[in-house]
Amino acid sequence: MIALRSILCPTSLSSDPDVALRYGIALARSYEAKLLVYHCLETTPLADESEIKKLAENTIAEHVRRANPGALDWEGMVKIIKRDDLAFSITQAATERDVDLIIMQSRRRPRAAALLGSTAEAVCHTAPCPVLVTHPHEHEFVKQESGEIGLERVLVAHDFSDHSATALLFGVALAEEYQAELHLMHVLPPRTELGAPEYEWLQTSDEDAFQQAARRLQSAVPAEAFLWCKVKQVVRQGKPYREILSYAEKEVIDLICMGVRGTGSGLRAILGEQTDRVLRRAPCPVLVARPARSHEQIAGGGQ
Repeated sequence: MIALRSILCPTSLSSDPDVALRYGIALARSYEAKLLVYHCLETTPLADESEIKKLAENTIAEHVRRANPGALDWEGMVKIIKRDDLAFSITQAATERDVDLIIMQSRRRPRAAALLGSTAEAVCHTAPCPVLVTHPHEHEFVKQESGEIGLERVLVAHDFSDHSATALLFGVALAEEYQAELHLMHVLPPRTELGAPEYEWLQTSDEDAFQQAARRLQSAVPAEAFLWCKVKQVVRQGKPYREILSYAEKEVIDLICMGVRGTGSGLRAILGEQTDRVLRRAPCPVLVARPARSHEQIAGGGQ
């Protein structure tokens, strides 16, 4: 079982239903964690910051009350920020409060706007902990009326990296906790890329590649997981984000778990791009797993 002691939930305090807040409340209750409801706003030098913060804190309290939290250990947090500092502010707050999970909502945007990236994507690349990203109007595993968690199918995208191994740990823990099916997927590159250095563990034929990937998936799953949940292993070939999205849609997946390798160049940038594309088009929430990072790494911009 994963240990969630504190959960950070950024909110815009808009009039629209806040799916991320509902998920934050449900998971905080389930794991007896503290929920930190975080709101950032911009101000000018002439504004009365203390008055602005007071109004925002009152709005947070009303926002949480409308979500019908019942017995819940929660705290409202308000931060005055400069323009375009939202992602950094969320990451900084998560580091300073040593949170175990960030839950935030990302809105579907036109393709042209998506090219510029989003706050959710930026946080996923820099957060000191895993990030659960929701979208409005998607397949959900937290029921709207009761707030109960109905997690039935978890998909873990595994590329045999340390980052996807971290995603697998979370996927297995959640599947065991809620006795959900665990779908473990590896996507082989197109045949023209099988000989690339990063895939040197593969043989040249497609049949050998599929068999090797299937064996590695089998060995990646902890033995005890088979006792608590049904495990399905899937090997596909093609563009990872396309195969992940297609499978998630077909199998009515409730949660996709992925790793991310930062925003560097070369292969690392490509892997990060695959995660971003899944985030933008996923039919369900996505958990982007990241190894724990220190405050010094965040301040220094380390990956």
